Amino acid sequence: MAAANAYDDIPGTTVFDAQRARKGYHLNQFLYSLMKAENREEFLADEYKYLTKFPMSEEQRQAVMKRDWNTMLELGGVSYALAKLAFTDQHSYQHMAAEMTGLSQQGYLDMMLAGGRSVEGWRSKKERGEG
Repeated sequence: MAAANAYDDIPGTTVFDAQRARKGYHLNQFLYSLMKAENREEFLADEYKYLTKFPMSEEQRQAVMKRDWNTMLELGGVSYALAKLAFTDQHSYQHMAAEMTGLSQQGYLDMMLAGGRSVEGWRSKKERGEG
């Protein structure tokens, strides 16, 4: 299947475009609701019940409950909004980012302090046989 946009061919990158914004609207409403302490408490008391207040897809609800950060991004989540969920779980942005990259927190920190991921290697999904 051909990429819909040229940027869909970038491995490890989820671009937040207009289509993804529409898809994630209700997911992000939920995530931003976690800015209020009473909403965090209600969510933690019964996650699924709280999630049903928002007309998001079942796939989005399951990604939230599994804390599947990358799937939430694919389904329209904004990375800064995802942090509200990580903070609700008393985790740092670094914790969330490490899980997204498959690294330990220390491994993620070391990579970032060294300048981030190497620019060498696969530059497109097509080169990897993914596109």
